[in-house]
Amino acid sequence: MWRIGAATLAAAFMLFITEMAYQSQSDRLSTLAKMGKARLSLTYAMQRITDAESGKRGYLMVGGQDYLEPYVRASNDVRVALREIHALDHDSGERSLPPMQMKMDLIFEEKLAEMQEVLRRHDSGNREAALDMVRSGIGREIMQRMRQAFDANMAHRNQLIAEGLLEIHDLLLLGRIGIAAMTVLSLLILVLLIRQGRQLMLEREAQRKALMHEKGRLEQEVERRTSDLRDLARHLQTAREDERARLARDLHDELGALLTTAKLDVAVLRPRIQQNMPEMLPKVSHLTDALNQGIALKRRIIEDLCPSSLRTLGLAASLEALLHDTGKVSGLQIEQDLQAVELSADDQLTVYRVVQEAITNALKYAQARHLRVRLIAQGQQAVASIEDDGIGFDPDTSRLGRHGLRGMRFRVEASGGELSLTSAPGQGTCIVARLPLLSAACADAQGSV
Repeated sequence: MWRIGAATLAAAFMLFITEMAYQSQSDRLSTLAKMGKARLSLTYAMQRITDAESGKRGYLMVGGQDYLEPYVRASNDVRVALREIHALDHDSGERSLPPMQMKMDLIFEEKLAEMQEVLRRHDSGNREAALDMVRSGIGREIMQRMRQAFDANMAHRNQLIAEGLLEIHDLLLLGRIGIAAMTVLSLLILVLLIRQGRQLMLEREAQRKALMHEKGRLEQEVERRTSDLRDLARHLQTAREDERARLARDLHDELGALLTTAKLDVAVLRPRIQQNMPEMLPKVSHLTDALNQGIALKRRIIEDLCPSSLRTLGLAASLEALLHDTGKVSGLQIEQDLQAVELSADDQLTVYRVVQEAITNALKYAQARHLRVRLIAQGQQAVASIEDDGIGFDPDTSRLGRHGLRGMRFRVEASGGELSLTSAPGQGTCIVARLPLLSAACADAQGSV
């Protein structure tokens, strides 16, 4: 930093020396400065007249205000620059400049008038007339004369400036030395700033790489943990289904055997009781009914735990039986459209559980009176939809049955499908599960191999 400060101080010192030299020859240098400024203004006027010509041509071709506005600004800048040139020439005291500049002004005004006439014809609706005027070459001829007058004007001004420079040769030599020294110092400052900036860039790049590395590490960690959680959830889901199947087998084998044995024993005892204790027959009949109800309850529990009809009758028939039992027990009006679809055994169980959970939610939370269940094949997917006319809810805020919905979504996504839920307060709920058909899943598996 001290090097930059020293270089800046030296540059300021050289500027001070140059300023003192300027003060010693202020009158002549002021004249030269005004002449130089007039030359710059003339160059600027020439540049702006070219910009105005470009804006005019763009406006004629495109017709947008984006091209007309630059033309208007450029025209105004030309007139301002010409007035500034006249003021500078008057202050410089050179008598040869105003007459020459007047000729230049006439050509500028002629060019501005030509462009204004072209735009007037265009804006009045006579676009062809405007284009004809452009094609006629009038503008090009004026621009050629303008460049010739500009070159002559600039040559004359350069000659006057050269003559003035000869008078203050020593001063300019000192100024050149000062400018050279300031240039060297400026380059030195620039080099120092570039080095400092490069060092800052390297530090920032190192920080960026460190952040990117940390970000990648964290993303990998998140992906790993997400994968672990997904595997754990899948394992728990599989274990849950296995436990349900085991419990269903135990109920069928052991409890079923006990109830069947008890029913057979009652059937054996019934004739003897009828002969010896006829007054006990109502009790025996009640016991038989209770055993039948127990057997029916056992079958219903087994079907809820592990629907055997999926293996024997298929998904559509199993859902039909589920809906029939649900409507019979709950009194819910159920409309169904169930088609046979080709799904793997696991996917059939997934659809069955989704429908089962949706029915439970409709009865438990939705206060629904009507239910519509569909199972169709749509393209390469099996689509199961469950729609009720219940009270509905806001999926973004409500927490009712959230774990059940998450469980449904996980089941479907684990099978390579997707689940969508649509609901609003007072408008019921619609759950749609889409799973790939068995043929599509096999095709994907072969493609991946």
